[in-house]
Amino acid sequence: MMWTDDDLRTLLVIRHFERRLLELFDEGELGGTTHTCLGQEYVAVAVAALLEPGDVVVSNHRGHGHYLARYDDPEGLLAEIMGRSGGLCGGVGGSQHLHRDGFLTSGVQGQTLPIAAGIALQHKRTDAGALAVVFMGDGTWGEGAVYEALNMAALWRLPLVVVVEHNGIAQSTPTAAHMAGSIAQRSAAFGIAHLLVTGHDLAQIRDRLRGGFERARREPAPLVVEFRTNRLGPHSKGDDARPAEAVAAARERDWGAAYAREHPEQFERLDRAARERIDAVVADVRGRPPATWGAR
Repeated sequence: MMWTDDDLRTLLVIRHFERRLLELFDEGELGGTTHTCLGQEYVAVAVAALLEPGDVVVSNHRGHGHYLARYDDPEGLLAEIMGRSGGLCGGVGGSQHLHRDGFLTSGVQGQTLPIAAGIALQHKRTDAGALAVVFMGDGTWGEGAVYEALNMAALWRLPLVVVVEHNGIAQSTPTAAHMAGSIAQRSAAFGIAHLLVTGHDLAQIRDRLRGGFERARREPAPLVVEFRTNRLGPHSKGDDARPAEAVAAARERDWGAAYAREHPEQFERLDRAARERIDAVVADVRGRPPATWGAR
């Protein structure tokens, strides 16, 4: 497995961005809460390469990596999360509620799939070939709105891709304790195609998914892509209720540790550059005045 410098650079920018968020929260620099995608960065980077300019991404509470994989904008994102001048949404969206052309997030679990289905319906009517791509976790498959949206997507044959980041734990509840059956079986109940991704080789993932994404555009028809992935960090902030051995096992499965062992020179070079870049972004944003916003 060998990644391009561009892919690895993006992965490491996301990783260092998320690490610094946890540090900033501990230092009292962030209000509210924040959810990081540590360990899951490769999902966003793999999918971003399959997107077209007209596609719309609908993300969730753990969406920083999805944004940074599509838009190389850590400055605007951090300013938004810190409530400083130059924030992506004027400092009022915070960590979980972001908007940019072609991208939006919501911290309300289950809400995003009906929104994405509506966007996909509009694409089908007015913008043939464009996709709505929605990211969600395995825990969200307990929400009724998910099944209402899947039903409509299947009936109306919408150009919708549902990317499930199945990290095995819903906040603090293991999947086995909250899900009967499987995501594949639940997708099949609606006649929706399902693809499973178990590794983190970016080239292999893209090769596996490219045909499914193209069919979703062309036919159109919904697709569920399930990534069996790995959450390194806490659910949010520092609230990790997993046993120490579960956290240790997650670290053993980390893509970053594996890649660093296989390609130490490339990893160390780009890791250092990403860390320095995010340090500079933090210093810049910390020095900005608070965001000001008024209703228009």
